[in-house]
Amino acid sequence: MAVKSRSAVLSNMGQSRPFAETAPLQILDVDIDSPGPGEVLVQIEAAGVCHSDLSVLTGQRPRPMPMAIGHEAAGRVVEVGPDVPGIGPDDHVVLAFMPHCGACANCVAGRTTLCIPGGQSNREGALLGGHHRLNVGGRRVNHHLGVSAFSEYAVVHHSSAVVIDDDIPFEIAAVFGCAMLTGAGAVLNTAGVQQGESVCVIGLGGVGLAAVLGAVIAGANPIVAIDPVESKRQLALELGATHACHPGDAARLIGSLTRDGTRWAIEAAGVVPAMEQAFSLIGRGGAVVSVGLPAPDAQLTLPAVAFVADAKSFIGSYMGSCQPQRDIPRMIAWWRQGLLPVEKLVDGTYPLSSVNWAMDRLAEGAAVRQILLPQMQETE
Repeated sequence: MAVKSRSAVLSNMGQSRPFAETAPLQILDVDIDSPGPGEVLVQIEAAGVCHSDLSVLTGQRPRPMPMAIGHEAAGRVVEVGPDVPGIGPDDHVVLAFMPHCGACANCVAGRTTLCIPGGQSNREGALLGGHHRLNVGGRRVNHHLGVSAFSEYAVVHHSSAVVIDDDIPFEIAAVFGCAMLTGAGAVLNTAGVQQGESVCVIGLGGVGLAAVLGAVIAGANPIVAIDPVESKRQLALELGATHACHPGDAARLIGSLTRDGTRWAIEAAGVVPAMEQAFSLIGRGGAVVSVGLPAPDAQLTLPAVAFVADAKSFIGSYMGSCQPQRDIPRMIAWWRQGLLPVEKLVDGTYPLSSVNWAMDRLAEGAAVRQILLPQMQETE
């Protein structure tokens, strides 16, 4: 069935802050077509506000306009299109932002987060297969990373939807769709951190703190959390980091804890200084795993000789090298056991109309994971 949905739509990138005043995201009535083959219609119950959303607003991550923003979410299935396996109406689902075809070289090799057609569709603002299901007054609206989560409803490819148990609160479930996959996955999958190995995490937003949680699960020691914001450092310690410091103190602290430097540096800030600092903090045979998204024209300057003489590595990680259908249930099981206290990352729930204000808080570094509740009744 076709539905009408209140959705946060961005028409132009690069507007100035404060976003609460310039209002780059407009809440519009969007017409959503019925799901096609391989697609499902989902009522969005909770959506996380992530730096990847902010990077589209600022123009740091160029996307086709107009676009219905948001990519980390959880909700309930309303309708299922033809040829959808394993998903039915009323199922609760987490939405992951990387659809996959299952047939390209990367999918066949198990690297579904690097699906070639899926990546192309995301760049083009389409669903997998090039389809568009959103419009306002007959004018096409592009999908954001195959989800468009800041909305009452969304049509997604079935590979973006992972069925979960009905008892998991949606505002917690949503965080598994990006922050946990990207951050914890970088530690557990991309790096494959082993018990007793040293880890530092640079940048303590939702993804960085999820990396701290992943390091705790892996049994890393020490775990050094690095961020200029004291409250985020304190939260990292509460989540299991053994040490926390300001970036200016990182070299001294890690030097005092290790003979040669950390084995793993997880870079979650998405800026060149953090990426270069991460490389400077690893020891011989160490590796940086970078999950932050820098500007498209950003360039790194690293000592080339270290790649051979010290066997250092710099590794990119997209969505934590995860397979959502495998890793989301695994992480939820850890949450049930009390090993992944994801609820501590959530620092507020807000109605959809607060989206521009929430983007300001994120840009200021004041927020970890804000959750929008599109179904929340709003007062005038």
